[in-house]
Amino acid sequence: MSGGAVVAGAVVVGGEALVDLVPASDGTLAPRLGGGPLNTAVAAARLGAPVAFLSRVSTDSFGDAVLAHLVGSGVATGLVQRGPEPTTLAVVGVGADGAARYSFYTEGTADRLVADPGPLPGAVAVSLGTLSLLLEPGASVYETVLHREAAAGRLTVLDPNIRASLVPDAAAYRARFRSWLPSVGVLKLSVEDAAWLGGDVRSWLDAGVAAVVQTRGGAGITVRTARHTVHVPTPPVAVVDTIGAGDTVHGALLAWLHARGVLDRDAVADLDAADWRGGLTFAAGAAAVTVSRPGADPPWRGEV
Repeated sequence: MSGGAVVAGAVVVGGEALVDLVPASDGTLAPRLGGGPLNTAVAAARLGAPVAFLSRVSTDSFGDAVLAHLVGSGVATGLVQRGPEPTTLAVVGVGADGAARYSFYTEGTADRLVADPGPLPGAVAVSLGTLSLLLEPGASVYETVLHREAAAGRLTVLDPNIRASLVPDAAAYRARFRSWLPSVGVLKLSVEDAAWLGGDVRSWLDAGVAAVVQTRGGAGITVRTARHTVHVPTPPVAVVDTIGAGDTVHGALLAWLHARGVLDRDAVADLDAADWRGGLTFAAGAAAVTVSRPGADPPWRGEV
C-alpha cells in the first residue's frame, strides 16, 4: 500500500479501532465501536474535516462494522488494511460519576500488525495516539510515520491516552514519549495522563511542541503555548458516561485547525489567545454532546 491512497488535503488519523463492551441498563455488556483513534477520526469527520483512517482492521464481523462506521461518518478508508486477526476488545466499567475505566484484550489482534503505508503526500496533518503507540510491532510503525510526516512539514497531533495497565516499563515508555516530542506539533492529553508522564508542560514546549492541550474533565480544557495560557470551562450537561469525551476534543480540534488552515507548527504557535478560546470552546461543546449520550458517539457539525 502506498501513501497515494490518501485523499488530497485530508487529515490522516492513525491507530486502533476496537470494540468497547459497555454495561447496558440490564447489566449485560453491549458491544460499541471505539478506540481513541477511531473515535477521533469519526469526530473530526462529523465536524467537517476531510479525514482518512490509517489502521489494520480485522476481517471479522466487528471489523466489517468498523468499516461501515467509518464510511457512514464520512471517513475515507483507502489506508485501512484488513487481516484475519481478531478485533481488540475493551471491557468498560462506568463509575457513579460517569467516568469510564477499561481492561483490554489485545493479544494477536489486527491493529497491532499494521504495515507502514509509506509517505503520505496527500495529507495535511497526521494524528496518532492511544494503544497504537504502545503495542508492538505496530507502535514502531506509527512512530516512523510520526517522525517522517513531521519532517515533511505536516502538522502532527498526538494524544498518548495512557493505559497504564498495559505499560510494561513506565520509565521506558516515558523516555520514548519524550523522544516523540520534537516531531509533535500539538500535544493533547488529560491532566491525569500529564501527571503520569511527569506533568512538565514547559519541558514539552521546550522540546518543540507548539501547543499542549489538557482536558480536565468537568473542569474544562486548557491550552498552553510559548505565548499564551487559555482556559475554557466545561458546558453544563447531564453526563451519561465519559466514553470518547477526550477523543471528541481531539477530533474537534483537528476539525477546527483544518477549517482555519492552521496546519503547521509555526501557524499553531502564532495563534493568539482569542483564537484558542474559540477553538477550545468549540471542542468543549462537542465533548459535551458526546458525554450526554451513551458510548463514543461524537456529534455532527449541526449539533455543536
